[in-house]
Amino acid sequence: MKKTTKFALTSLAAGVAFAALTTTAQAQEQWTMTSTWPDNLDLIKLDQHWAELVNQLAGDEVQINFRAGGTLMPGTEVFDATETGSIEAAGDWPGYWAGLNPAFSPLATTTSLFNAVDYINWIQQWGGRELYEEIYGQYNMMYLPYAALNNESGFMGRTPIESIADLEGKRLRLSGRDQGRVLEALGGSQVTLAGGEVYQAIERGVIDAGEFATPGVDYNAGFAEVADYWATPGWHQSASVFGVMINLDAWNALSEETQQKLRIAADATMAWSLAWSERESTEATQRFIDAGITINQFSDEDLARIQEITNEVIVRGACENSDHAKVYHSMVTYLEDYAKWRDISAPFNMSRTMDNLPSLEEIEACL
Repeated sequence: MKKTTKFALTSLAAGVAFAALTTTAQAQEQWTMTSTWPDNLDLIKLDQHWAELVNQLAGDEVQINFRAGGTLMPGTEVFDATETGSIEAAGDWPGYWAGLNPAFSPLATTTSLFNAVDYINWIQQWGGRELYEEIYGQYNMMYLPYAALNNESGFMGRTPIESIADLEGKRLRLSGRDQGRVLEALGGSQVTLAGGEVYQAIERGVIDAGEFATPGVDYNAGFAEVADYWATPGWHQSASVFGVMINLDAWNALSEETQQKLRIAADATMAWSLAWSERESTEATQRFIDAGITINQFSDEDLARIQEITNEVIVRGACENSDHAKVYHSMVTYLEDYAKWRDISAPFNMSRTMDNLPSLEEIEACL
C-alpha cells in the first residue's frame, strides 16, 4: 500500500510539473518586431537595445524576434503592418506618420523648443506618456517611447551656411512639417528625402545641404566624405524621440506584469540612449574636425529670430488640428511650470533657459 501510494504521489507530482511546464510554454508569446531603420544606420541600435532587454527581462512570457528594417517590408509600411497585426511591433520615429495626424510631429521632435531632458521630464512626469498612448491608440496601437536624443547635427553640405541669411534660396533636406515651414519663412526650400538618400544628394549637388540625425549617426553614414561645411546647432530638431509601436491586441494579450517589464525596458533604454548618443556624438565631432570639415555656428541673434518664427508656426499648426494643439499645449505648459525651478538653478539646470515661448493662450484658443 505504501509503495502504491508513493508511486501515485510521484506520478501526480510529475504530472503537475509537466502541466506547469506546458502552460509556461503555451503562455510564451512569440513576437515579430521590425524597424524603420536598416542595418547600416546606427539608429537601429535603439530598437535592438530594447528588444534585447525585453528578452532578458520577460523572455519566459514574450520572446521578440527582431528583424532589421527593410528585411520584412519597406520602412514606410511598418505602421500599417503593426496597426493591422501583421507584425506585433515595430521601432519608429513618430514624425514619419505626421501625414496621418500632425500630432505625430511634436511627439517625434520639436523645432527650437525641447531638448532631450525636456522630453524625458515631460514623458515621465508631465503627461507626455499619456499623449503618446492616446494618439497611437487611435490606430490600434500601444506606444512605448524608449529613446530621447539631443539636438541633431545641423546642415551639412558643400555650400557654406554661416547665418540664417545664407538659407535664402537654398535647397535643404529637412524632415518634418513644422521644420519645413520655419525654413520656408527663412527663405529656404525643403527637400524631402529618405535618410539613406542624403549622402548621394549631397555628393551630386541635388541639395545644397542636408541633415539626418546626430553627429555620431551622420558620421557613420559617411557625411564626412561628401560634406565640406557644417552649420550648427540643429535648431530644426532640438531633440528627437524614438519608440516602439505595439499592436494593441498583442499588448492586451500580455499579463499586467509582463506589460510592466516592457515599460521598464523602455525606461532603461531611454536613459541608455541619451548617454550613448552623446558619447557617440562627441567622438564623431572630433572625427568631422579631423576630416577637415568647417563648422559654422548660428549667432544668438539668428537663433532668436528662428525662435520667433517657430512660435508662429506652432500656433498656426495648433489651429489646424486639435490633437496637434493638445500636444503643444501640454509641452508649453510643462516649460512654463518647469521654469520655476529650472531658471533659478542655472547654470546647473538641465534644460534651456528661455523666455520666448509659443503663446499658451493662442494655443488654448485652438483646442
